[in-house]
Amino acid sequence: MARKAASTNVYRQLGTYERLRRRLLDSPDDGRLDKQLSYWVLPTDRRLPIAFLDRDLRSLLEKSFDQLLKTPGVGQKKIEGFFALLRRAADFESSQQPFGLEETTPTEQVITSAGFDPTQVSESLWSTWCETVRQHGFTSHSLGRLAPSLQTLPTVIWHTPLGEYADRTLAQIRRLRTHGEKRVHAILEVFATVHEAVSTSAQSETLELDLVPRFIPPVTRWLNLTLVTEKPPTLAEVRRNLVQRMVDQIELDLGEQVAELAAERLGLEGASVSVKEQAEHLGVTRARVYQLFEDCGKVMEVRWPEGRWLILPLQAKCQTATPATRRLLAATRDLFYPELEGQVVVEYSAEGA
Repeated sequence: MARKAASTNVYRQLGTYERLRRRLLDSPDDGRLDKQLSYWVLPTDRRLPIAFLDRDLRSLLEKSFDQLLKTPGVGQKKIEGFFALLRRAADFESSQQPFGLEETTPTEQVITSAGFDPTQVSESLWSTWCETVRQHGFTSHSLGRLAPSLQTLPTVIWHTPLGEYADRTLAQIRRLRTHGEKRVHAILEVFATVHEAVSTSAQSETLELDLVPRFIPPVTRWLNLTLVTEKPPTLAEVRRNLVQRMVDQIELDLGEQVAELAAERLGLEGASVSVKEQAEHLGVTRARVYQLFEDCGKVMEVRWPEGRWLILPLQAKCQTATPATRRLLAATRDLFYPELEGQVVVEYSAEGA
């Protein structure tokens, strides 16, 4: 009886396959047959035929049902998952929104007030984000430069350019070594953030769009204005317009505790606190505190690497400022931009500033 039931099930599946096959082959030539099977996958799908995902529909439909069923790793349960993807492809209409979209925009579905939801990202949605990155020339931008927060992005890919992933499918990325779900989700969030920022901006024939961390534009504007004024900035101005903004970015990327350590070390709320005192207060070694300060430098190296050189002329400008102002600038540069090994530091003169 079991053998008869299995035979009946195969016969039923054969009929299902032939019906879906005819529907797809008779569908309009809108490019759907040239898309990989993974294009129709949703993150919530289970029991998918992994061996088929990288193959386009056209090549799969050229195979008989028996040939598909004999593929290693593909059994009757996986075939049912295959049928589900074929139905999505067959139901797709070229005049409708791209696959995976509902009444709202894709990014609005995955980035909500509750946070980022990677389970809603399909291959088609991912391909839309990748196309945005390529069209606007952001492939050379690093993941760390554009990430909403570095707390969720693994350190080893902070400097990885978006172009490293923009030409890959989600299935291909998930098969990369060391790319587990946590890392893949962090990458998805960066691409979603980029797409959202670009798609909600107005295009202009005379203006070029670029993406930078939010704290950078006001800081660079203040630096440019300050350097052309006659007098050096006051201590309060340096604190408010430069140092505090950098510390706020540290809080976003490394957390409140590290930001508080940085603020204490720089003396933003009063006298500077020594590393020894900070270590004793936290109950950790001084080496641990220094390690956290090194992390601050790593953050700025990916978020605002040009800041290393933009602060130099400000220091030169402040040669006639108060000693407290000069000390704050020197401490800020030492904390956020420690000297690199083998680095040649070019000092700016007051006359050349």
